[in-house]
Amino acid sequence: MRELCATAARVATGDAKVFLSGESGVGKDLIAQYIHARSSRAGRPFVAVNCAAFPDTLLETELFGHARGSFTGAYRDKPGRFELAHHGTIFLDEVGEMSLQMQAILLRFLENGEIQRVGGTGPRVHVDVRVISATNRDLAERVASGLFRKDLMYRIKVVHLHIPPLREHREDIRMLVERAIARTGRPIRLTPDALTALERYSWPGNVRELQNVVEQAAWLSESDEVSLKDLPEQIRSPTAGLRRKHERRRQLADDLYVALVDGHYTFWDHMHPLFLKRDMTRHDLRQLMRRGLSATRGNYRALLKLFGMPDSDYKRFMNFLAAHDCAVDFHPFRFETAPSRAAAPAASVPSLPFDELPGPGKMLASTRPSGPAA
Repeated sequence: MRELCATAARVATGDAKVFLSGESGVGKDLIAQYIHARSSRAGRPFVAVNCAAFPDTLLETELFGHARGSFTGAYRDKPGRFELAHHGTIFLDEVGEMSLQMQAILLRFLENGEIQRVGGTGPRVHVDVRVISATNRDLAERVASGLFRKDLMYRIKVVHLHIPPLREHREDIRMLVERAIARTGRPIRLTPDALTALERYSWPGNVRELQNVVEQAAWLSESDEVSLKDLPEQIRSPTAGLRRKHERRRQLADDLYVALVDGHYTFWDHMHPLFLKRDMTRHDLRQLMRRGLSATRGNYRALLKLFGMPDSDYKRFMNFLAAHDCAVDFHPFRFETAPSRAAAPAASVPSLPFDELPGPGKMLASTRPSGPAA
C-alpha cells in the first residue's frame, strides 16, 4: 500500500484523469481524497457522486444541474456537481453502473469540458474540473458485453490505479486496526490471539469490514482488552461455511439450467450478473452451454429462447461467449439424441451465496412429471 500511495502522490501533481479499480470496500474513495489533498486543487472543492445511487434522469440533473421550469418541481435554477467542483476534483464512484445513454452524455463532457443544464437554452459553460472515477466492476468485461462504451473507458482510464483487496496485503492489518481503534475514541487493545485471527481472516468486505469489526469489538467488549472471544464468529473460525459453499457449487450448472428452462431466471438478468461478479466461473458457464446445446442439438440460436432471451440478442450473446472464452463447440451435439424434458434432473435451485438467487428454503418447481403413485 505504501507503493500505491507513493504512486498516487506522483499522480496528484498533474491533472490527468484517474481511474481507480478494486473490490468493494478497499478504500477507493480514500485514495481519491488522498490524490485531491496532494494536488494543486487541494484548496478547491472535492465533490463525490455515487453514480449507482441515481436513476438516469436524476443522475443527469445531479451532474449537470437543471434550469428553472425544465420539469415539474424545478422552481429555480440548480447547479450540478460539475459546476460545484469547478477548479476542484469530482469523484465519480461506481461509474460502471451508468447506462449507455448516460455514458454518452458523460463522454461529451469529457471531450470538451462544456456543460449545459438540463432544460437550459443558453450557451454552454466551460468547467475546469479534474475527474477521478472508480468501479468495482471489470470494465473490459462490461465493454465486451456491450454494457460499457469502449471510447468512454479509454477516456477515463488515463492513469489506472488498482487497489488490492485486504487479503493481499495482510501486513497492513495491524496498522489499519490501530487507526480504526483511534476512530472509536476508546482506549482498547487487542490480544495477540485476536490480532492473529484478524490477520488470518480473508476479509471479503475489505477495509470497510475491518473497520466495522474493530468498532463493534470496541463497544461490545466488557473491558479495554479485546480478546478472541470478543470477535465475530466468522473471524474466530475463518473456515466455517467453506465446505457448505463447495457443496452448493457441485451441481451449479445443472441447477441453474433447470432454473432457466423453467422460466424462473433469464440469462441476462441472472446468469450474466453472476458471471461478472465472479460468483459463476467460466467452467460453470461452459457446463451450462453444454447442457443447453445438448437440449437444442447444437443450435445456438435455439438457446436464446431456452435461456429467456429475444432473437435479437443472438449477436450480443455470441460476442459475450467469445469475449470470455466460454463458447462450446456445437458439433458433438448435432447428432446427439435430444434429452426429453422429463429427463432433466428434478432439482430445486440450491442455497447459493448470490444476491440474485433464492436463499435457503426457497424451492423452484420440480421438473419431474407428475404421475400416479406407485
